[in-house]
Amino acid sequence: MIEKTTLIAIDDHPLFRKGVADLVGMEPSLELVGEAASGPEGIELATRLNPDLILLDMNLPGMDGIAILKALKERELDARVVMLTVSDSEENIVAALRAGADGYLLKDMEPEDILDRLRAAAGGKLVLSDRVTELLARTLREDAPPRTREEAQLTERETEILAAVADGQSNKMIARRLQISEGTVKVHVKHLLKKLNLRSRVEAAVWAIKQQ
Repeated sequence: MIEKTTLIAIDDHPLFRKGVADLVGMEPSLELVGEAASGPEGIELATRLNPDLILLDMNLPGMDGIAILKALKERELDARVVMLTVSDSEENIVAALRAGADGYLLKDMEPEDILDRLRAAAGGKLVLSDRVTELLARTLREDAPPRTREEAQLTERETEILAAVADGQSNKMIARRLQISEGTVKVHVKHLLKKLNLRSRVEAAVWAIKQQ
């Protein structure tokens, strides 16, 4: 029997929620267990059901996606939160990822691509639309260029962790693979970001991929 990944959708458009339900219904490993049309309703639903995944729209009336995301993260749920939105604003993308989003997907993606990303998110990976990755790379190019690996003088462990971050692995996954504590991974990530003059693990992942 397939172990299902449970998820809820927080979106104020009934038609889109119906589309999500139909899409998830096509994937045996996913199960939609709840829907919410507003931030407060979604936060209450997530707290009560504690799903594996939360799909969150960016533009909701009364309480925007970033505020909802922060509120969800403050509750320290086990759920991974993936933004699923029409907004391809660089400001929104960066704000969401800095607030702890585990992915940023655009609603105009092909349905099979969305399902692929959701399966990856369920497996603990950071998921981004191709266009989002391009936007982040452009943002990095326009900023002051980060140091090279040589200038940064990354340790062997930091280089190893950077490669895992670029592969979309969470701190928990990295800790398990390297047989070190999650706290130690966090310290290494903090140090390598400082050495590379970068501000988030997403920027570090994009930077590492460009260096390959």
